[in-house]
Amino acid sequence: MNGGAPIRTQGPPASTGTIADRSSPGRRASAFAPLDVPEVTVPEPHRRVQAPELPRVAEVDIVRHYTMLSQLNYGVDTGPYPLGSCTMKYNPKVAETVAGFPGFQRVHPLQPDATVQGTLEMLWRLEEALCEITGMSRATLQPPAGACGEMTGLLIMRAFHSDHGRQRPKVLIPDAAHGTNPASVRLAGFESVNVPSDERGLVDVEALRGLVDDEVAGLMLTNPNTLGLFEERIEEITALLHSVGALVYYDGANLNAIMGKTRPGDMGFDIVHINTHKTFATPHGGGGPGAGPVGVASHLVDYLPAPIVARDDDGTFRWDRDRPRSIGRLHGFNGNIGVLVRAYAYVFAHGGDGLTEVSELAALNANYLAARLAVAFPLAYPQVPPMHEFVSTAEPLKKETGVRAMDVAKRLIDLGYHPPTVYFPLVVDEAMMIEPTETESQQTLDGMADAFLQAAEEARTDPDLLHEAPVSTPVRRLDEARAARHLRLRWGLAEPPD
Repeated sequence: MNGGAPIRTQGPPASTGTIADRSSPGRRASAFAPLDVPEVTVPEPHRRVQAPELPRVAEVDIVRHYTMLSQLNYGVDTGPYPLGSCTMKYNPKVAETVAGFPGFQRVHPLQPDATVQGTLEMLWRLEEALCEITGMSRATLQPPAGACGEMTGLLIMRAFHSDHGRQRPKVLIPDAAHGTNPASVRLAGFESVNVPSDERGLVDVEALRGLVDDEVAGLMLTNPNTLGLFEERIEEITALLHSVGALVYYDGANLNAIMGKTRPGDMGFDIVHINTHKTFATPHGGGGPGAGPVGVASHLVDYLPAPIVARDDDGTFRWDRDRPRSIGRLHGFNGNIGVLVRAYAYVFAHGGDGLTEVSELAALNANYLAARLAVAFPLAYPQVPPMHEFVSTAEPLKKETGVRAMDVAKRLIDLGYHPPTVYFPLVVDEAMMIEPTETESQQTLDGMADAFLQAAEEARTDPDLLHEAPVSTPVRRLDEARAARHLRLRWGLAEPPD
């Protein structure tokens, strides 16, 4: 666990710029050995017309430059990362060790089943554990990411209705949902229909009742929802959808809040996708590889992607490819096994009681931090207690000082903390979505709270400091829309080295 103040300290590095800025004529990191083969002449068409733009640096320059860059990086291994909705959990290193075992690392996806019994058993046991946690009957481990899991679930939904001779064009999604939900719905060929939230931040059940008819294929729902609030009428919601033959899909983004407490299957969900990086501490972000297992209730098992792991009566394991009603493959092979090994290690290292404690501590930490911040950043929906994350608003601070949520987020960087998610969900003005996770100590939470409150006080005494933040980083405040839309991935030297 982290102990108190953040490990990383902000401040200008000893030297900024690229490795090219360290270039000096005549310096080099290595030399070629004397030629011990006959010299040949490279044909003219294959010769360079000018020297490559390589920096002239010594080995020590290279080591110091890249070490300096590594120290500028911020992640869950260097400090708290309260990025709401994303569950940036600390990853126990034992999971990395297990994933590196040669028996897992050197397996080829085309090996005969008889030669990979250990890997197949691991996958079988992981599937069983995920089904136990979610209340589902079977699961596929193929999808390589959470968004692919959403796509998988929606294709299963479509196959189910098609098998029953139904044309169901609509999928309902709450207005506070993750942006991937409507995107996946459209990609799967459905029409996305918005469900409003009520004054408490929960699904407006009466409005939902007016939207449910025989054109609805299903409802996608996160519970706790994206505001961090548990849907108290969830059984009524799932029963309403089932009454017209529709399915209910559980977005597992917030599963970290309820493990061992309740299960999507017990709430009436038919399909569940799991983000292993959000709940079971596999690496998060960076474009993968990831894993987004999908569990289903018994009436949907036949539609799972093929193959799935089967265990025969003699105890041996094999890939079951004979699945005529399957929606087909979602991955070139059988899933990102290395990521699944990490999830397996996390689940079985904690056990049932440990996973329950994870959820309890995640909710405790979120509520503690929310209470400490309330004086400056009140909860957007205070009528319902938050679970493992909460959404506060900087709207009062903006009205008083002109300082916005984005300014506070940037100032936190100066104070040594990664900012929370801001401006999401869209239903909250000046939203600040904060998720401390279960691994942070009270000292770390107090440090974060002090930083937030310091930023709020500075907004009243020196608002320009926040408008200009961050002021202590190598790169000051970016035009984030321009930075995302006009990437500069190459660095060109003003003049080629001699």
